[in-house]
Amino acid sequence: MSDIIQLLPDHVANQIAAGEVVQRPASVVKELLENAIDAGATSIKLLLKDAGKTLVQVIDNGKGMSATDARLSFERHATSKIRDAQDLFNLNTKGFRGEALASIAAIAHVELKTKLADDELGTQIKIEGSKVITQDVVSTAKGTSIAVKNLFYNIPARRNFLKSDTIETRHIVDEFQRVALAHPTISFLLHHNNNEVYNLPKSNLRKRIVSIFGTKMNEKLVPIDEQTDIITITGFVAKPEFAKKKRGEQFFFVNDRFIKSSYLNHAVVNAFEGLLEHGSHPSYFLYLDVPPNSIDINIHPTKTEIKFDNEKALYAILRATVKHSLGQYNIAPVLDFDRDANLDTPYDLTKKNSGTVSMPKITVDPTFNPFKNDVVPSSPVKNTTSSPSTNSYTANFKKDAGSWEALYTNTDFEPTPSVQQEQLFESSQETETGKTFQIQKKYILSTIKSGVVLIHQSLAHQRVLYEEFLETITVREASSQQLLFPVSISFSSADIEMIYSIKADLESTGFVFEEFTKESVVIRGIPTSITESQITFILEQLLDDMKMEVPDTSFSHFDVMAKSFAKSLAIKTGTILSSKEQENLVNDLFSCKDPNSSPFGKPTFKTLTLQEIDTIFNK
Repeated sequence: MSDIIQLLPDHVANQIAAGEVVQRPASVVKELLENAIDAGATSIKLLLKDAGKTLVQVIDNGKGMSATDARLSFERHATSKIRDAQDLFNLNTKGFRGEALASIAAIAHVELKTKLADDELGTQIKIEGSKVITQDVVSTAKGTSIAVKNLFYNIPARRNFLKSDTIETRHIVDEFQRVALAHPTISFLLHHNNNEVYNLPKSNLRKRIVSIFGTKMNEKLVPIDEQTDIITITGFVAKPEFAKKKRGEQFFFVNDRFIKSSYLNHAVVNAFEGLLEHGSHPSYFLYLDVPPNSIDINIHPTKTEIKFDNEKALYAILRATVKHSLGQYNIAPVLDFDRDANLDTPYDLTKKNSGTVSMPKITVDPTFNPFKNDVVPSSPVKNTTSSPSTNSYTANFKKDAGSWEALYTNTDFEPTPSVQQEQLFESSQETETGKTFQIQKKYILSTIKSGVVLIHQSLAHQRVLYEEFLETITVREASSQQLLFPVSISFSSADIEMIYSIKADLESTGFVFEEFTKESVVIRGIPTSITESQITFILEQLLDDMKMEVPDTSFSHFDVMAKSFAKSLAIKTGTILSSKEQENLVNDLFSCKDPNSSPFGKPTFKTLTLQEIDTIFNK
């Protein structure tokens, strides 16, 4: 039998490696930005076209490369960061595997320009699909400029898996924010399709956070600062009242590297115990500085997961540090052993009463009858004290005043049924079909001829609103109500860019925009179906939904908006509904084109026939 195992060609191996390293344009952005930081750059520019699909270019003023290094940088596992295996446990750089540029060059057109500070001329290299096309001497600025064009040009199947420009841009912005937050002393510039998205000058950490997430973020931040033998923790957490329903601004950095850790996140959430509403998530920007040899970064292709030597100790320190800061800045109550006893509330007044407290007297008017007009509707009572029924009631009340049960066992007082009570009694006997009952402020039970139907009020209302919004957006012309005073809402630059990208779609729902600035959106008209107080919540919910993975179809924006509006405005669990409201919701649900499920695929109701109910009790 002939041998069947063979070595893969380099260009095939590089494409396989690219599957791990380069998942989307944001992966390229992350690798190139980190390379620029490792090169000692103090100013980094990121230029994008078509959400990075057409162009991702990073320009830095770092130390640059020689002609030989420039050529070797595109070889697999060629790196200046490590020399032997032991160096993997003492890393102080972003990259170290030597896979990024080789993987990127295998699936794109790459053009590199670089020059050392002491050289007069630099080097230009052009590569297409791992193949070097040209290498020339050029005049260029100190540092490195690398342009990645036509990503996945030779793997069309991978390119087809990319999402819409809006979603891919969101992923790029996420990576850009993570790198920019980790290095506030470096200036960053981000341009997308020749539009400036971020211009972040060199600053401190607080200013960098505010520059990225808007000026409103400044008032939300509570500083964190703790130093121990095994870890130094700095950064900020947001005040509990600014917690979000979805995980928003949550950033962990270990030795200036962004990481994801559900274990450490649990420690922070635990520190907010008793301060957050159910389902809310705190925002935080926490920087952990630990000895490099106490962590293992080389456990995940994206290097966003880290293994710690002493996780339990870090958990306890992090939780205690956040809890202490919340108390120190009067966000949460703590024991204060340094308080001035002279400022305590005096309790001398208790001595005047010999330690006893007299209960307040409670007086009750036993003659009060709120239904006195209904008792004898034909003849108004002029003097309640002379009414026989009232005198009888008063006498019995005084007789048994010592026992509250007497109020409910008095058989002498039997007021005449009111007209309304009689009508209600008659109407309740007319039919048993179509009645509705609310259960636990969450479900609606409605009787039908074949049995009963149990409806989830929130999911049912989502379905009703979803179809209404979808029809308004796509079929009917939306109506808008003008605001007496335009409303200005603050967002981060990235969120404003996203809102602007769907501006036309939002206007088709009834929104009217007056102005877009770098930090705010001014709205002067809203759909008639919402109120002014709901604008911020609805737009924030829409942005969260837009950031999710949504199929790239021409209908997706409308569909996402309709779903988002429906989820934001639907009746919530815990809302008490009147009989009329219950009836209207049931009728509206079964008038929908698809009443069986919510916009998110959850069932809206469950029918129980009489036979199924009988089976329960006849087992």
